[in-house]
Amino acid sequence: MKTTLRYTFSPVSYRQRATIFSVAAIVIVAACVFMGFDPAMLFTEFHYVIDLLKSMTPPNYQMLWTDKTIGMAILETLSMAFMGTLIGGSIAMLLAFLAAANTMPLRGVRVVVRVLLSFQRVIPSLFIILIFVAAVGLGPFAGMLTLVLSTLGTFGQLFTEIIENSDPAPADAIYAAGATRWQVIRFAILPQILPSFTANLFYAYDINIRTAIGLGIFGGGGIGFQLFQAMRLLHYRDALGLICVTVLLIVLTEKISDALRGQLLGGGALK
Repeated sequence: MKTTLRYTFSPVSYRQRATIFSVAAIVIVAACVFMGFDPAMLFTEFHYVIDLLKSMTPPNYQMLWTDKTIGMAILETLSMAFMGTLIGGSIAMLLAFLAAANTMPLRGVRVVVRVLLSFQRVIPSLFIILIFVAAVGLGPFAGMLTLVLSTLGTFGQLFTEIIENSDPAPADAIYAAGATRWQVIRFAILPQILPSFTANLFYAYDINIRTAIGLGIFGGGGIGFQLFQAMRLLHYRDALGLICVTVLLIVLTEKISDALRGQLLGGGALK
């Protein structure tokens, strides 16, 4: 028996799609006019990009073992990401216990902490790094402080949801036995959420590696600052070598982070 598929024309659906397409086209044209962007430049001016890529090849890897500052810059980037993740994640974890309904009975405290975490999430990292560079000067310390606040804002709300989604049965059983709130947190809630917390900290470290490289361009030190210096001095082959090293560093960090998170969550390597 053959099944015949029939397409039913819907005037309403057609009008909706036409409206969405028209609005999108108007927004794109208005944006191009506002920015003074001519789409034809993608074809007439693209040869400048080709010329730049030609001047960047082949990449100069020799500087990796001749210039000692490159190795130090890589260590700075790794250290910035590690310390930013460790300190920011620890503070986020403490604030999450104050923001979760099943660990903090005072509604006023929960509201204040949640507002603080929400406010922190909307502040761009590039804005924060400019403030810290002005306050403490150029270098990895300013980048590390930026990553602390970035991690706090990003993972504070996530940790709060993890705590609130924990199984209430063990906590109720311990409460019934006469335990205090601190004992319930220690013996009922913390064992449930600790693997997820740790796995998300590895994920935060993966994100902070990428962020630390970008912050270096704005004065946060590390490999990003070396890349900025190479581009500013027109050392394009050195810049491409640093880009390749950066890509390799990010890929290795991502693979190691995924493997460790998968082991903690009991599902093997994440895919």
